Amino acid sequence: MPYPIEKKLVIAVASSALFDLTESDSVFRQQGEAKYREYQERNIDKPFKKGVAFPFIKRLLALNASFPELKPVEVILISRNSPETGERAFRSISHYGLDISRACFTSGNPNFKYLPAFNATLFLSANPGDVREAMNCGFAAGRVMDTHFTEDDENDNELRIAFDFDGVLADDSSEKVYQESGGNLDTYLNHEKELADKPMQEGPMFNLLDKISYYQTLEKERREKDPSYRRILKTAIVTARNAPAHERVISSLKNWGINVDEAFFLGGIDKNRILTILKPHIFFDDQIKHLDHLNNIPSVHIPFGVANR
Repeated sequence: MPYPIEKKLVIAVASSALFDLTESDSVFRQQGEAKYREYQERNIDKPFKKGVAFPFIKRLLALNASFPELKPVEVILISRNSPETGERAFRSISHYGLDISRACFTSGNPNFKYLPAFNATLFLSANPGDVREAMNCGFAAGRVMDTHFTEDDENDNELRIAFDFDGVLADDSSEKVYQESGGNLDTYLNHEKELADKPMQEGPMFNLLDKISYYQTLEKERREKDPSYRRILKTAIVTARNAPAHERVISSLKNWGINVDEAFFLGGIDKNRILTILKPHIFFDDQIKHLDHLNNIPSVHIPFGVANR
């Protein structure tokens, strides 16, 4: 019997994150709602191009095929379109064979308030205002970035998820120390060394990694029973921390009961150097400066904490 929705990993994704709506948005802004409606009706059977979050969503849904008795993943389409103008998105979903059946269309009104009804762990959108409002109301949300994403490798069946640490998986308490010291690295490192064994509080993306980690455990158990099974999930932390501040990351993960596959403590090295090799299907970071120059790395800005004030 499939999981009830309360136990699933539920991702709410806006059509602007799942698909490339550049052309549609241009019609709306330049010609108005009436022409936009006509445009969508005229092109209703023309699938949207894949958006930044598409590889992440597609591969996440593949977990349901790995665990058909559980079907642990649910993706909800969240859209500001009306049901009529949103029909093109559903036909695009069908065209790409995505197992998405639930949706919320709000005809221009804010949609994040419905996230609790779907028990959503994460809300992804290209609309920075919607994301910030959702975060301000206590929901985990991220803005997909225009990172010049090109084409996904259809022969690659893994799902690689990469996270920054501070302000993403953990809270921003350490970042506050750094900011309040005027960016004094010695003050920050001494603070983190003193608190190396004290776990940090959970950040906005903790619940996502927590659930992903659980499904990684299921995959490992299946692999032990069936050596031919190819694992889908791979997780990584890519952080500007370095030694000795790395110890607090490790102690926090141990306290949370979470393992990640890879961790990179870069000490100021450009994260792009790692990400272009790792090739994550989605990367979460709370600082725009780490994201705005990435090429072909599907990335998400988390507008959380002191770094975004």
